Amino acid sequence: MESTLSLQSNLYPKITPAGAYYAISSDSPSASRTLLYGLLRAESSEAISSEKILAWADTSDINTALNLLYRLQRLEFLYGDENVSTEDVRLSDEQLSGLLAQLSGSGKALLADEAGLYFANVGFHHEAAEELGLLASEVARMESNHRLLIQNNLYINNSAWGICDPSGQSELTFFPLYIGTTKLILVIGGMPDLNKEAFVTLVKALYHRYGSR
Repeated sequence: MESTLSLQSNLYPKITPAGAYYAISSDSPSASRTLLYGLLRAESSEAISSEKILAWADTSDINTALNLLYRLQRLEFLYGDENVSTEDVRLSDEQLSGLLAQLSGSGKALLADEAGLYFANVGFHHEAAEELGLLASEVARMESNHRLLIQNNLYINNSAWGICDPSGQSELTFFPLYIGTTKLILVIGGMPDLNKEAFVTLVKALYHRYGSR
């Protein structure tokens, strides 16, 4: 396995939307999240190397780090790319709003902090955004209070809450995002679509702001 993984040394690690979502969808610690956190904080110019993998995985055991990297590759949470990324993750609130618009089927989305204050918004009127920020804060508290019921009793391994129409189509969804020690809430109007590069860029931008807290 080591010889196979050593072939990745000339590549740049890229996180997929599934990997980004797994990393920030829970605050439960795991070795997989530790490695993904390290990659989210890494500069786009950092190529894969033994030293980098050890640092990203926060371990001194190279076999453990390589096995973890291999596992995440098999899960399609990350992959290696020959080209260095040129994306800029130092985004303003207005630029964040541009990313949010790509994650909603109706072009409506916002980001709020745990206190209910929104700081990026697209598609919602200001008054509605203020109320949605407060609602998002209440939903986040409800998710935390009932997490044991949802995960341990009902076996639903998902932290998102939504309002659906009679056919089950989502009209409003609340996604708690755990960025370091900061908890944010992503609110999506209409059908959410997080399976795209805009979501990965959003997560990286949020890590640039809050990941060291």
